Amino acid sequence: MKRENLIWNPYLPDFEYVPDGEPHVFGDRIYIYGSHDRFNGKKFCMNDYVCYSAPVTDLTDWRYEGVIYSPSRDPRLEDGVYQLWAPDVVQGKDGRYYLYYCPDDRIRTIGVAVCDEPAGSYEFLGIVQDAAERYIGERDGDTIQFDPGVFRDEDGTVYLYSGNGPRTRSAIGKEPKASVVMTLEDDMITIKTEPKKLLPVLGEAEGTGFEGHEFFEASSIRKTGGRYYLVYSSVTLHELCYAVSDRPDEGFRYGGVVVSNADSFPVPGTVSEDTEDNALSGRLRREGRPPFTKEFKNCYGNDHGGIECVNGEWYVFYHRQTNRTMFSRQGCAEKLHMQADGSIPQAELTSQGLYGKPLPGSGVYPASMVCELYGKARPQISFSLAMGMRYPYLTQDGPDTDPDRNERKPWQYIANMQKGDTAVFRYFDIKGADRVSVRVRGKANGVVKVFTEDGTEAVGEIRIFPAKEWTSYTAEMKLPEGVHELRLCYEGRGRMDLLAFKIG
Repeated sequence: MKRENLIWNPYLPDFEYVPDGEPHVFGDRIYIYGSHDRFNGKKFCMNDYVCYSAPVTDLTDWRYEGVIYSPSRDPRLEDGVYQLWAPDVVQGKDGRYYLYYCPDDRIRTIGVAVCDEPAGSYEFLGIVQDAAERYIGERDGDTIQFDPGVFRDEDGTVYLYSGNGPRTRSAIGKEPKASVVMTLEDDMITIKTEPKKLLPVLGEAEGTGFEGHEFFEASSIRKTGGRYYLVYSSVTLHELCYAVSDRPDEGFRYGGVVVSNADSFPVPGTVSEDTEDNALSGRLRREGRPPFTKEFKNCYGNDHGGIECVNGEWYVFYHRQTNRTMFSRQGCAEKLHMQADGSIPQAELTSQGLYGKPLPGSGVYPASMVCELYGKARPQISFSLAMGMRYPYLTQDGPDTDPDRNERKPWQYIANMQKGDTAVFRYFDIKGADRVSVRVRGKANGVVKVFTEDGTEAVGEIRIFPAKEWTSYTAEMKLPEGVHELRLCYEGRGRMDLLAFKIG
């Protein structure tokens, strides 16, 4: 299905799995640096680093830049058994571009590679070290180095952020984990200042404002309006939060949630059922404030990303889970609405993503642009053994592939929709639409009910029948004019796969 000057989530091709996206504008293009999952992979980040870029003036026009780095270029990883986890890139004073990365968690130091251009072939430079050439992460007293984020301030100082934290109380103190920041010399691999603790991790947050949203991993730093914004993944796993300070290396205070890949928002007045939130709910009750729970609208997993200003507009880049696992993640993005006081309201998950406005309310769209996918069972962590076949999920027919292969690329679709399962797509600017079609297959025998808002009456329903091959079914119905979401809810016997839908 061609995009034809449109863009939606995921913003890269359906067959591409680039999570942990760090967006950076260099010159007149935005570049995405991330790790690289494999469809149906058995581990995180099984493929080489690749890069995509787009003109800052046209976020519908993403270009594949190719492989920029592979583990074999690092002499520590020549045996090919390690994966490259989430990276970040910065331009140095010399005009070259430096890539910072950690291999998987068996190696606890930060590698550095360098290139003369943002999306060229990076070559191994070295490992972040101190003046005595001892590797940071291996010295006595060092904390684990993990998920490096790098930032160059206006005065030329380069700050390197790193670390992770325990996610459960039983893990506190079992490993040397922390959120840390250090500065680098002009050679970009030697530290100028020693790592110092930055954000509180689990067990350190009482009285700080970070309670319930302690630092877990994924440091990403940006500066705007004289403020430094540190985006990170919290202990809840599914959310990216932000902390803000007037300085890049201290004084950060909790800001809020930027985005949740479960599309989870607090619901005031109810008691939390989540282990991570019990302590916070208790504190809220003691203070006379309403405790909350979280409604999950997607089966969720870890999250990692960053924020970036592109052509005057701010966006958050994050990732979603597919194929009932956390090992096949895809990059998504949402427009942000930065406030005058510097706060960032939580972004709602949408299908429109980088398009920045409602999509045209007519035409054929892929089911893979779904932004909420849930059923009668409350969504939970994306893990195939836990999920079983109770939940609908995104998948594809065919093996992992890449843009360089001269072959038909697999289509992504929603699998395993059962009675009561709902797929949500938002938003569309609907004008005069009088029918909706779905393209499905499976043993389903029932109807697909069409809604344009949550909690309202269906505007129509589409009768479907069992079909081994992809088959289209259509029903006439009058969709209301204006900006609306589209909700497709299956009711009937058997299971259904959904490939696409058509409005009008």
